[in-house]
Amino acid sequence: MRYERKDERQGQPQIAQIAQIQREGFKQRNVRQPLALAGGVEAGARAPQARQEPAGARGLFRAAEPFELECGRHLEGMEIAYETWGRLNPQGDNAVLVFHALTGGAHAASHGDGDEPGWWESLIGPGKPLDPRRHFIVCANVLGGCYGTTGPASENPRTGRPYGAEFPVITTGDMAKAQRRLLDAFGADRLALVIGGSLGAMLTWRWLVDYPASARAGIAIAGTPHASPWAIALNAVAREAITSHPRWRGGNYEGPGPDSGLALARMIATISYRSGRQFDQRFGRERVDGRPGRHFSADNAFQVESYLRHQGVKLTARFDPRSYVCLTRAMDLHDVAAGHPSREAALARVRARVLAVGIDSDVLFDPREIRDAAQALSRLGADATYREIRSACGHDAFLVEYPQLNTLVSSFLERRTLCEF
Repeated sequence: MRYERKDERQGQPQIAQIAQIQREGFKQRNVRQPLALAGGVEAGARAPQARQEPAGARGLFRAAEPFELECGRHLEGMEIAYETWGRLNPQGDNAVLVFHALTGGAHAASHGDGDEPGWWESLIGPGKPLDPRRHFIVCANVLGGCYGTTGPASENPRTGRPYGAEFPVITTGDMAKAQRRLLDAFGADRLALVIGGSLGAMLTWRWLVDYPASARAGIAIAGTPHASPWAIALNAVAREAITSHPRWRGGNYEGPGPDSGLALARMIATISYRSGRQFDQRFGRERVDGRPGRHFSADNAFQVESYLRHQGVKLTARFDPRSYVCLTRAMDLHDVAAGHPSREAALARVRARVLAVGIDSDVLFDPREIRDAAQALSRLGADATYREIRSACGHDAFLVEYPQLNTLVSSFLERRTLCEF
């Protein structure tokens, strides 16, 4: 499906009008049900400053030229699915770029009554820290994903079949560069803010290093400038659950895939997204069937077992195993020092104000590593601050602890004193 439009008089590509979100809303769709997008932006044509995007829109960006990757390969016809909230001002400097986490997508917030809530609903919207009445907010599905952006399940234009194992190895640098192309097409010259949690925080760090003049501020939540051996180990075990499945076939399957492998990968990951304290509070040692006579029944799971299985099965209904493998590999390769003499040399490039946020119960991204990164920036002369969310919810606190998160984001943007929790 193509979204570029040609002027009937001149036959030249134009930026296609982005359709306004309809009241019935927009639901993220699994790759098994291709994303139906209403409009798009063609790369190579810059958005005229007189033309403003609709206050709430979704669309598809298509790169006009081959997209070069860090691995040395390229992608033909790269596409990026995105959503926007608010309008780009004539100066092109009020844009906020929101990066999503591993299995997230572009639908960060709803677009009005009747629309499905987004994954950062409490942070984005009128009267909220990221307010579309002041900001032009953009969230796009990352390269390698399965919610409309080019990824392993997308059609390879060379073969007409899904890329599968032929999809190149990508990096967080490639993901950031792809979204830089999208913002260039919008005419967003300098961002007011780049922000993200988890994988989104990794991308925020990468953006601040790779494009130091492009953003006035950055907020990295529960993510580090480089992947730790601990995080790599967890991803490796999760990938093994997928790639050892009989239906994996090297990633070159069509039709039913290694869904039970993906479910197991999600179960492993979910343990790292939570905390022991949260599991104690929520589940204890309770069984699904608490009757005394069922105590020794092999099929009577602990409630925490049932919860993990539910999380695993739920992901298989909306995510592609090949994207999971692709994106976790990109996370493992993540290191802002790539291409620089040292990590300090890379961080020395940062020009934006930075807020680095850790979570005290996070076992996936050690808050001490995030604090160390902020302190390193300060030593290098950057305006960097570290704050910590207090929560029993573990890594996923960035998706649930909204009173703390909203206070930090609002105070940072308004240059008010950042409180300690």
